[in-house]
Amino acid sequence: MTTSNLVLVGFMGTGKSTVGRKLAERLGWTFQDSDAVLEEEQQTSIADLFRQHGEAHFRALESKTLENLLARQGQIVATGGGAVLAEENRACMLRNGFVVALKASPETIIQRVSSDTSRPLLQGNLEERVHTLLEQRKSAYDFAHTVIDTSELTTEQIVEIIIRHANL
Repeated sequence: MTTSNLVLVGFMGTGKSTVGRKLAERLGWTFQDSDAVLEEEQQTSIADLFRQHGEAHFRALESKTLENLLARQGQIVATGGGAVLAEENRACMLRNGFVVALKASPETIIQRVSSDTSRPLLQGNLEERVHTLLEQRKSAYDFAHTVIDTSELTTEQIVEIIIRHANL
């Protein structure tokens, strides 16, 4: 295990980007959102990638982006919610950083993502989609070095817990 990077994984709406920015600020590290990096590299949105090329194409791009990001050090990397679905991504994360899984209650997630129309996997009945995806991914984050439930914590509290768990 290495702490050359901190990798934040978790379902959408668990706080990866918010916590990641605050962690980077606190540690003086670089913050990278793998989805934002991918969108910049592809010059299009993730929603458009899904629509035009499908999920499999997006997942392949996501894996390559993650591999390139984690080749560097001194970063907080917030991954896309589904990045953990590929074994190669999980192995890459574990090889190149301390992995923190953020989780939250379904109600908290629904509240946090309810106004975000840019998430392709949440099209349709939001509550039903969140519950279905959470059920499908219930053990997908178990590989992480540590798991933190963000439902009732402030960003500052989460940052403190991560710093303590990663021995930074």
